[in-house]
Formats: sequence, structure tokens, C-alpha cells
Amino acid sequence: MMRTCIFCSRNLRQTTLGFRNLSRFPNTHHSKIRSFSSGDKKEQWGDDDIVYLDETGGVIYSGKGIRSVEAGVDDHVMVGDLKKTFSNASVVSKIVEIVKRWKWGPEMETHLDKLHFLPNTNMSHVNQALKEIKESDASVSLFRWAKRQSWYSLTDDCYVVLFDKLNTIRDFEGIQTLFDDMIKEYIDSNKSGGSNSFMSYNRVIQHLVRAEKLEVAFCCFKKVRDIGFKIDTQTYNALITLFLNKSLPYKAFEIYETMVESGSLLDGATYELMIPNLAKSGRLDAASKLFQEMKEKGIRPSFAVFGSLVDSMGKAGRLDMSMKVYMEMRGFGMRPSATLYVSLIESYVKAGKLEMAMKLWDEMKTAGFRPNYGLYTMIVESHAKSGKLDVAMSAFSDMEKAGFLPTPSTYSSLLDMQASSGQVDSAMKLYNSMTNAGLRPGLSTYTALLTVLANKKLVDVAAKILLEMKATGFNVDVSASDILMIYIKDGSVDLALRWLRFMSSSGLRTNNFIVRSLFESCMKNELFESAAPLLDTYVRSGAKVDLILYTSVLAHLVRCQDENNERHLMTILSSTKNKAHSFMCELFTGPEQRKKPVLTFVRDFFQGLDFELEEGAARYFVNVLLNYLVLMGQINRARCFWKVAYENKLFPKAIVFDQHIAWSLDVRNLAVGAALIAIVHTLHRFRKRMLYYGVVPRRIKLVTGPTLKIVIAQILSSVESPFEVGKVVLRAPGNLVLEWFKKPIVQQFLLNEIPSRSDLLMHKLNTIFPSSAPEIRSLSPPKPLVMQRRPM
Repeated sequence: MMRTCIFCSRNLRQTTLGFRNLSRFPNTHHSKIRSFSSGDKKEQWGDDDIVYLDETGGVIYSGKGIRSVEAGVDDHVMVGDLKKTFSNASVVSKIVEIVKRWKWGPEMETHLDKLHFLPNTNMSHVNQALKEIKESDASVSLFRWAKRQSWYSLTDDCYVVLFDKLNTIRDFEGIQTLFDDMIKEYIDSNKSGGSNSFMSYNRVIQHLVRAEKLEVAFCCFKKVRDIGFKIDTQTYNALITLFLNKSLPYKAFEIYETMVESGSLLDGATYELMIPNLAKSGRLDAASKLFQEMKEKGIRPSFAVFGSLVDSMGKAGRLDMSMKVYMEMRGFGMRPSATLYVSLIESYVKAGKLEMAMKLWDEMKTAGFRPNYGLYTMIVESHAKSGKLDVAMSAFSDMEKAGFLPTPSTYSSLLDMQASSGQVDSAMKLYNSMTNAGLRPGLSTYTALLTVLANKKLVDVAAKILLEMKATGFNVDVSASDILMIYIKDGSVDLALRWLRFMSSSGLRTNNFIVRSLFESCMKNELFESAAPLLDTYVRSGAKVDLILYTSVLAHLVRCQDENNERHLMTILSSTKNKAHSFMCELFTGPEQRKKPVLTFVRDFFQGLDFELEEGAARYFVNVLLNYLVLMGQINRARCFWKVAYENKLFPKAIVFDQHIAWSLDVRNLAVGAALIAIVHTLHRFRKRMLYYGVVPRRIKLVTGPTLKIVIAQILSSVESPFEVGKVVLRAPGNLVLEWFKKPIVQQFLLNEIPSRSDLLMHKLNTIFPSSAPEIRSLSPPKPLVMQRRPM
């Protein structure tokens, strides 16, 4: 039978010799075990020698029974006088055995305190035990016990093992607590001159990042950075990735800047991470700089890096740089993706460089990629808007063949182009194709189609489209009014009236501005019978006929020579309900009916005018009314009207008295009748000053301009005037004019009326008058209210 001695670790044969020698100390081995277990520092076994035998019965050693070994302090046992060191495996297995048995708590720590051996001061025994212990709580308990021992030293490996174990069970609170303990321990050890060569904090941050514990990870990062630890590149990359995944790019860029400032080396993963995100955020210069740096270090950029730079620079309008990176990518042997082709083509299309876009388009199809729906739409619409109809229609045809249904905006862009080029048939074909496909045309599509139909004067087709537009739910009043305005501006009064009748029958309404514009067009084309109901509609809708509109009708009456048209014009004038018409009617009555002299009546009319708003209109009215009064032979009324107009400073620079040097009358801004009345009245004033007051100027001038010069010269030559005719002025010396004023015929001419003998005044006088009211007025009418389109 074999036994093993616990001191020498050898087998002992139960021989007579062996037991004989040990018979005196039958309990020697057992008493020694009890001695070590009780923690006694020294044990005296007796005075006799102890004999140790091997298997054959030979004596291994004999000596006194004294063992100078301190349990828990020494790292060996005594085999006689020889030291036998504990093996690392036995030390670790013993520690693991105790921890596995007791897990944690005072009992575990008591047994650990009674260990026969002393663990290494480099913590290798504890570290190996931590690796073999599966339970994280037991591992932490062992580590905390070790930290209280005198032989403990701060090591990186133990913390790494513990952090990994806690991460495995996702105990992040435990990780954070252990991290805080580690930081405090590091600070204390540095104060006492401890070592700082450990990097386990990087493992902590990386574990927290992988768990997406953003706030905790960033907090740990700040603590580590504030202490002055060097964070490794992998940790920086992990933090940047986390912030980017959380849609916090600017915070990620701050981490990157911190990484650069700390002098950390950028690896391939950093470049692959930062370049695309810098490019996407618009920091193209920084991305380009990193891209160059990456290539200088010999790191091969990936397709993602190339693609991000090409895409971002193209979208930013840096087409040259985008194409340079694209060609460099091709040089590396990389094949562009369909997405990259789409991005490049879109960039060139948006920049208006359609030729290059089409080259890339062809290259994309050659490479075997099928253009997507959005790209087809962009190519069609961009070429349509740029006027390249052939390319747009070709791409549109390919789009339909590829099975894509064009959008209403694509149809609209093509319709706009067809409309601008006047191709009605093609536009209608597109419209029919659109409706047959079940698409509802938008407002812009209808507007473009109706515009081209209106310009081509296809009234019936336009009416059909407008009714279809109304049936789809659009408010078509504005669109119908736009077409009506097209006919009015084009001068197609008949078509405008026809379209207006269609609008009335369909229950469509227009605005007062368009009604007034159509009325003025009818007046200009002498369609007075059609104009009368238009004005009646205008007035019934609550619109006010201003003085300019009334005067324009009066101007047509002045030059009208048809009795039937005169009746229509008089009807129109009466339907205006303007105060000027009441004034006109009373002006031609006698003083008994007016109960006022003419001069007083005219002055009262002018007092009722708002000269701040109607000064221009009043000048226009004076010109036309004086024409009418002259043609009607109402010279005295005309002279009164002119006198009051001059008194109200409507023509402030018409008469100029330059003391004794020159007197002048400027009638260039007056109509023919108004000019004749102004000359007669003003010469009468000059005569009164010269004959009654004895004031004789050196010269007198009549500024007529080239239009009125002939008429004025003919009138004055009939009474043998001394005025000489120049290019635009009639002038005479003052003394000659004085002698001329003394003649009886001149007195009769100036005081009574314009002679009616011969055809000096009235012969073809109507042909000298301006042909229509809008052409003689130099003032624009008040701006009409801007039409506001109703939202559809």
C-alpha cells in the first residue's frame, strides 16, 4: 500500500522499516497538517530525528522536527533544510478553489487570509485566478480582497479581465463603479510615485460605446482626458462612430479634433470614418485634406470614401473636383455604382451642364445600369426647360418603354416647351396621353395648354379643356380670365367677346379690370354697340367710372361722324354716372336752367375735383372738352372753361411774363381746340396789358410745336397777324403786335369769336384732332388692382 508524504510529495511504501522508524511518532504527518492549518509560525515536534523514506525504503532525510515557515507570508515550505517553492499552478488552483467554494463574503476572505503561500507582487497569480473564475461577482470579490493586501500592486491586466467579465453580463453600473475606483486608485498611486503604464480605461470606453451608453461613455472619456491619459485610436474611432450613429455629427467632429490635438495616429478606420462624414456635412476642404493625407500614408481609399467625395462635391457645385476624384477612383480600378452615376448626373444637370450629364448617362447605360425613375424625370424635365425638345422627347419615350409612368410635372414641363414653341398638336397628344394614363393634370399643365390654345385662337378646343379642368375640381375663373386677357392684348376683340359669352353661359366670372380692358378695346375698334353692355356690367358690379374713362368716351364722341354711333356713345356717357357727365349736360343749358353764369358754374365744378388724385385726369378732360366745345361752336363757354382751368394751375407754365423782355404762350401740351382757345384768350390778355397799361415787351412768342404750328399760323394769318412762323415757334416784335392789336378786326377776333368764314378753322379740323383718346393723353390711367389667383 502506497501513501504520499505532504512535505516531500513522494510516495511512501508501508514497509516494516518505514513504519518502524515512524512508530515512535505515529501522528507526525497529521499533527503537521494541523499545525499549518492553524497558522502556527513554528512547530517543535520533539528531540528525536524524523526519518523520511522513499518507495524502496531508503532514507531520504532525517533531522530535527523544526519548520521555520510563516503561513500566508512565505512562498515556500521546508523539506528538511531545503526550501520547496509553491508552483504557480498550485497557487492559482488553491486560490480558485477557495473562491469557487465560498464565492464571496467574510468566510472567503478568512480562508484567503490563511493561505500557506504569498501571491506574487506582480499580481500574476490573482490575474490568472480571475481568468479561471467564471462568476463576475466572485472575481470582483477576489480583486477587492487582493487590493487590501500588502503585496497588492496596481496592474492593468486585472482591470481588463474584470471589465470584460462585467461587460459579458452587461453590468454597466458595475463597470462604471469599478472605473471610478480605478481612476481614484491611479491618482493615489501617482501621488505616491506609482506606475501609470496601464490602458484598461480604453477597454471601459469601448465597452460602453458598444452598448450605446453615450452619456456614460462620454463622461468616462472626459474624466480620462482631464487626468491626462492617452486614449488610443480604437477608442477615438468607437466614440466618433457612436456620435455619428446618434445623429450628432458636430459632437463627433469635436472628438475628432481632440484626437488630432492629442497627437493620436489616424489609422485606416479613422480615415474611412471621417472623410465620408466630413464630406456629407459640407466640410469639403477638411475631407479633401484627409483624403490627400490618407493617400500619402499609403492607405488605399475604399469605394465609400471615393463615392462620398464625388457625391458631396458634386452636390456642392464643385464639379471639377468631383470629376477629378471620380477619374482617380476609376484609376484605382473601382467600378462606379448606379448610385454614384445618379449622383454625378444629377449634379451636372442641376449645374446646367447637360452635355456632360448625357455623356455620363450613356456611360451608365453602357455599364449595364438601368436609370431609375427619378433620373429619367430629371433628364426629361431639365432638357425640356432648357429648350432641347428632341433630347427631352427621346428620353421621355425611353422612360415610357422602361415601364415608368411620368409624373404630372414631367408632362407639364414638356407641355410648357411644346406651348412655347407653338406645337399645338404635340401638346394635345401629351395631354391626351396623360389623361389616358389616369393622371390628373396639375394647374400648371392646364395653364400651359390653355395658353397655347388661346395663342393659336382655338377657342372651341380651349373651351373644352377648360370645362374638363372645371370637372376635375379646379376653380377655373382665373384661368378663363387669363385667356380673355390674351385675346384682349392680342387685339382679337371678336374672339374676346365670344369667349366672354362662353364664360357667361358656363357660369364663370371675371374681374372689373378685364371688363374695363375689353370695353376700351371695343371703343378703340368702334364696336360701340358691344361696348355699351360691357360698361353697364362694369357699373352694376360696383366699379366706379373715373374721369379718365369718361373722358376717353367723350374723345370718341368728339371725332365721331356717324349718327348711329353718336347715339351709342351718348348712351354710354349717360350710363357712366360720372359727375362730369352731369356737368356736361348742364353746361349746354341756358343760364335760366343753371341758375348760374357759365364762369361761376365752371368754377364750382373745378372746386369739386381732387387735384391730388385727379390732376392729370383733369388736364385730359380740359383738352377733350375744349375740343368738343370748339367743334360745337361754343367759343364763349370754351373760353370760360380755359380761364378757370388756368386759374386752377392745371397748366402753370402755359403763360410766362418775362417783364418787358418777352411774353410767351406754350400750347404744346394742348389739343387743337384747347390750343386755339388758349391763344385767343391769352392774346386778349396781352392786348389789355399793352393798350390799357402801356406795357410793351420786346417780343411775343407762341410755342406751338410742329403739330399745331400750321393750324395756329392759318388762324392768325386770316387777321393779318405780324407773327413769323418758325420750326416750333411763332414770334413777333412787341411794337408790331401793339399796332396789330389796334385794328378793329383784331378786336373783334379777340373779343367775340373765331371767324367762321372760309375754312380757316373748321375745314377738315376733325382730321387734325388726335385719332383716339388713348393716343392723345400723355398720362397713364391709374394702375388697376392686381388680380389675385385663388388657391386651387
